[in-house]
Amino acid sequence: MKNIKWVFTLYSLLALLSMFAIGISVGLRSIPGILASILLLILVMGFGFKTKKKMRDKGLL
Repeated sequence: MKNIKWVFTLYSLLALLSMFAIGISVGLRSIPGILASILLLILVMGFGFKTKKKMRDKGLL
């Protein structure tokens, strides 16, 4: 693990925070918060996978 890809670290931290937000929203019984957090998680993970595919196609991974 010589080279850290910081963009993937950022994506993983954002995904983790959105998972935390889902748990907090469930605890607060906030349906809009739950839905917004799930949507954010899907978007962040989608961007992460899209970025990984682009980098793999360019030969950077």
